[in-house]
Amino acid sequence: MTRARDNRFEDFFADDAYVALKNHLYNYRLRKRAIKNSSQGQDSGLILEVGSGLSPVTTDAEKVVYSDLSFSALRNLKKKRPAACCVVADATRLPFKPGTFTTVVCSEVLEHVPDDRSALREMAAVMKQGGSMIMTFPHKRSYFAIDDRFVNHLRRYEIHEMEERLREVGLKPNGIKKVLGPLEKVAMMAVVRAVTFSQGLGGDKGGNRPQRRLWPIIVPLFKWVNDLLLGLMWLDARVSPRSLSAVVLMRAMKSQR
Repeated sequence: MTRARDNRFEDFFADDAYVALKNHLYNYRLRKRAIKNSSQGQDSGLILEVGSGLSPVTTDAEKVVYSDLSFSALRNLKKKRPAACCVVADATRLPFKPGTFTTVVCSEVLEHVPDDRSALREMAAVMKQGGSMIMTFPHKRSYFAIDDRFVNHLRRYEIHEMEERLREVGLKPNGIKKVLGPLEKVAMMAVVRAVTFSQGLGGDKGGNRPQRRLWPIIVPLFKWVNDLLLGLMWLDARVSPRSLSAVVLMRAMKSQR
């Protein structure tokens, strides 16, 4: 993320075992797949992932600079990927020279940043002429609900609104893809209500983590459920109209002068 972490989903996945489960979540895997597909055929060059956190969506460590405001998140990422270049940075004050990166990736970040326009200006500034930005973001203002507040979303975006913000900073939108459909919204609201209810029963404001002795049961069940949801959510995104998408991917280019 690009602000101090106060994300209860991230708190729940704070140690290595839980991070492994987090990386198996269907929605994370679908975002990662969509970004990989959108990156194919692009010119090779240095990539910046803004707000990579514990679980980046780009995996080519030799070509990627991972940035995040959270030192602890990048420290844990560095342990898992020793070759990775990790830079603690605020998205609204990126410490890179103009025109450094061929590609900037920003997935599920801007909705957490109070001054998202400044973040977009900074990302556009560090892109090369002719470079690309690939972003995903929560779509549809009317979807804003308890699950958004739970993970500290400040807003959701309409597609035309994001296109306008990109043009303001000199980027030309040139592609939109559906990542997650309306079923994702229903699923996340149900998960958040279940987690909130269980916390209330247990009186544990930090989240109730299952005891380690239950892991041989929980881990395969968790992965099986997410494998099932992966296919279901992929299908939902394909058949649902874009206007109902919960998460969309947008590409934009920086015009050559």
